[in-house]
Amino acid sequence: MKGLFLTHCGQVRNHNEDAGGIFKNKSYQPIAIIADGMGGHQAGDVASMLAVENIKNRWEETERVENPDEIEQWFQKIIRETNEQIFQKSQENKQLEGMGTTLVAAVIIGNSLIIAHIGDSRLYIARGDQIEQLTEDHSFVNELVKRGEITEGDAEVHPYKNYIIRALGTDADVDTDVKTLTWETGDRLLLCSDGLSDKLSQTELAQLITAEKEMDEIGQQLIDLANHRGGEDNISLILIAHDGSDSEAGEPA
Repeated sequence: MKGLFLTHCGQVRNHNEDAGGIFKNKSYQPIAIIADGMGGHQAGDVASMLAVENIKNRWEETERVENPDEIEQWFQKIIRETNEQIFQKSQENKQLEGMGTTLVAAVIIGNSLIIAHIGDSRLYIARGDQIEQLTEDHSFVNELVKRGEITEGDAEVHPYKNYIIRALGTDADVDTDVKTLTWETGDRLLLCSDGLSDKLSQTELAQLITAEKEMDEIGQQLIDLANHRGGEDNISLILIAHDGSDSEAGEPA
């Protein structure tokens, strides 16, 4: 397994409210996390950092896990705990009131991919020359699309396209989408904040992610293209490639 995390402030904002990274537990099993914070007075970066740090720390304390069901249960437990921490801090500090963050995270064990998701940060999988979005945006416009009130094309230009209806830390309780899928040699994953997914079509993502190039070059091309198209938001991404090696057999690749 090969992995890369990149983040950029973008062309407009003067601070970065995204956070993320790839981390290992005691058996070198990887977790990938992207969080896109929101809230005034720079509270968004507090929320996203709290989310990433808590999940990271709890994962690094974890021993080897063999069963995807255990990971699903772990995600539900730790995300509830993380939500409570962010919500409590927002209640204690007026400047942090209303802060929250999206979250997309993935654990890889063997040929299983376990995903947890809240908000509109996304996870895509590229297999062959095809790409599929594995997460469903928890957003106002996506609800309109699901109800048949607008088309997916309408959603791309809707004035409320970035209004999310579910986030980590904004309420005392939160629902998390968790699921397990297969992970095969040759697959590539992209986790990203909407600073990237808002700027590139799924077809463009497929072309770039599946290109025969080094991963750091692909990642930088994605960042550069999002910035070239305006870069109004922070841009964060994680790329992971299943190259057939065992990521658990020692230090991470």
